[in-house]
Amino acid sequence: MTIEQTLQTRADSRCELCGADHELAVYAVPPDGEGDAERSLLLCATCREQIEDPEKVDPNHWRCLNDAMWKPVPAIQVMSWRMLTRLATEGWPQELLDMLYLDEETLAWAQADGTGQTQEEAIQHLDSNGAPLQAGDTVTLIKDLNVKGANFTAKRGTAVRNISLVHDNPEQIEGRVEGQRIVILTQFVKKSG
Repeated sequence: MTIEQTLQTRADSRCELCGADHELAVYAVPPDGEGDAERSLLLCATCREQIEDPEKVDPNHWRCLNDAMWKPVPAIQVMSWRMLTRLATEGWPQELLDMLYLDEETLAWAQADGTGQTQEEAIQHLDSNGAPLQAGDTVTLIKDLNVKGANFTAKRGTAVRNISLVHDNPEQIEGRVEGQRIVILTQFVKKSG
């Protein structure tokens, strides 16, 4: 059975969020939704368009989540949480969010796309011990690192001062070691002082 057939059966050929029965298509819930019925939804064109384009969101359309959020399908719960969080300033969605319980794994999936977080919270650089790193911090290397292209090894215990954060990758920072600016993986550093 294809993913679409599986979802058609699970959803009784209706949009799993609003219940519409026309223009239905498979929607892979990001991240990692591709190719898996458990991480996908059967959605109508209206729901899909409003999920993908925040400018087109009609808050009243999403009152349907009052029913959908109670379904025992994690993908439905994730999208319900994301849309209610996006609309929380409207008032009524916040009341529904307060009632919606997601287990740890489902909540982590719901938050995985950055919904409900400011831009800075969405990308957070953490050292090897989980301590948050900020631009300008000093870190210490926790293992010897071969620096590709520079033909030297950055020794364990080396202090790297005044680091910069790589804004689109929370696993990387930049800093100067032996006069060279290098990229360092956050898993190999610990915050100093």
